[in-house]
Amino acid sequence: MFELSSYLESKRAQINTTLEKYFRAASRSGRLIDAMRYSLMAGGKRLRPVLCMAGAEAVGGRAENALPAACALEMIHTYSLIHDDLPAMDNDDLRRGKSTCHVQFDEATAILAGDALLTMAFQILSDAEFIDIDSGQAATWLTVIQRISRAAGYQGMVEGQMRDIAAENNSLSQAALQQLHALKTGALIEAAVYSGAVLGNGRSDQIGQLETYAACIGLAFQVKDDILNVEGDPALLGKGVGTDELRRKSTYPSIMGLEASKAFARQLIEKALLALAPFDHRSEPLRAIANYIIARKR
Repeated sequence: MFELSSYLESKRAQINTTLEKYFRAASRSGRLIDAMRYSLMAGGKRLRPVLCMAGAEAVGGRAENALPAACALEMIHTYSLIHDDLPAMDNDDLRRGKSTCHVQFDEATAILAGDALLTMAFQILSDAEFIDIDSGQAATWLTVIQRISRAAGYQGMVEGQMRDIAAENNSLSQAALQQLHALKTGALIEAAVYSGAVLGNGRSDQIGQLETYAACIGLAFQVKDDILNVEGDPALLGKGVGTDELRRKSTYPSIMGLEASKAFARQLIEKALLALAPFDHRSEPLRAIANYIIARKR
């Protein structure tokens, strides 16, 4: 029987070991590197890199082939958290149970640490060490780089954050909120699963099904986040609760109500699992992750 906890533990250990390897290879020290490592190695669910590796496995590929992309995705995600926490953005003091980067270091260092992690991610994605030019892998990696770039930039996560800022003290419709979160949270989750499937040599029909899965869990993840901001345990979350209401942000509970939001999240997970129906046992990690997203407490 598949056990998600042992699977996640194994994959997180592999991801963390590889991230540490990248920093050792950088042969640098100093305040900037310290700030980068502080935020990147602060823990966290490693959801995006695990999804990338699980996406490769689901189509019959090797998770290790997707590991560079997985680590790059975590660097991009961490950069976004560092910048989101800044006083000019969400002005948060806690992240993953620790002081945020700008609190631990200073605001300028946090900005530069985020910039450096984003740039380092694409340095890793384009490293010729992982690309066998003669086998045609260059085109595959370029496809992955393009998809991740789009998800991280003005067509994805950055635009989502811009809309999130603009939405403070304004009431959004549910449709507008879903579009915001499809950009801010969903785009990088979709890119993670897509990248893994492409690097696992998945067929176009398989990749399409996995994109549907990823879109559903990406939105469900944000709905659950909004729910946890209402009724979560700060000790488990590693950050404060009730902050959305204080900032007068439009959330699923504020628009739909708490119980309707929970039902909506369950519907999204059911749709995600339906998208996995054509896959065999190798997609069990993705099925378990979908159920974990709705059951999680942090």
